[in-house]
Amino acid sequence: MPNIKPISDLWNYNNVLNDVTVGTPVFLTKNGRGKYAILDMKNFEKTQATIRLMSELAKGRKAVEETLGITHE
Repeated sequence: MPNIKPISDLWNYNNVLNDVTVGTPVFLTKNGRGKYAILDMKNFEKTQATIRLMSELAKGRKAVEETLGITHE
């Protein structure tokens, strides 16, 4: 279950930060809408590595398609 808190809870930021653990981000809302996510540093680094990997895989697939004239379909 997602951990959702209003942004006003940041007045007591230690309580908010204590709720952030690996695999459990805290989502902050403003006026009832999602505004920010606070992640554990391990989660952030893993997400960034995944994005870089997916970007490199997409570049490789595009290069193969352009070189061989084929598509993924």
